Amino acid sequence: MGYTLIGAVKSRAFRVLWTLEELGLDYDHIDAAPRSAEVMRVSPAGKVPVFIADDVPITDSVAIMTYLADRHGALSFAPGTTERAHQDSLTHLILDEFDALLWTAARHSFVLPEEHRLPAIKDSLQWEFTRSQSHIVSRMDANGPFLMGETMTIADILLAHCCGWATNAKFPITEPRLQEHMAMMRARPAFNRALKG
Repeated sequence: MGYTLIGAVKSRAFRVLWTLEELGLDYDHIDAAPRSAEVMRVSPAGKVPVFIADDVPITDSVAIMTYLADRHGALSFAPGTTERAHQDSLTHLILDEFDALLWTAARHSFVLPEEHRLPAIKDSLQWEFTRSQSHIVSRMDANGPFLMGETMTIADILLAHCCGWATNAKFPITEPRLQEHMAMMRARPAFNRALKG
């Protein structure tokens, strides 16, 4: 099987890079910006990441992570189990309460044309982000270092990526449990390999 990931390291493509490294898979990486020629050839929307598996393009970082975890039987609980339902619930919680807020802040900082940006919205987003942290911590298993206890899943990669993104965007991580989780995840060898792209 041949895998190719298209997308800049400093984008949501990093989540996929990290997943590939955790799974120990071989892949080619094209470090390309959104709407670049490399991206537009395989994804008319121009968004990154784009993942090519068996000559088929797959878009959306979490869809790609889920595909890889399911295909290789790691970083995920089996589909159709209650554990998987819980994992998916955590994944969607992180997307709704962290990723969406951070992406909205980014859009109003540098993505949207300047005349459509509302810089003042970031105060509201930061308040909501701080409130969401306690919600996510309340869902974390107390019996292990990962979100679901002793088993690391793609939700852990997603959470750690969002926490790093938040730190870079000056959205403080106020919950000690999230700080510990991020530090633990970023200390993993696969994280450091993924950083090198």
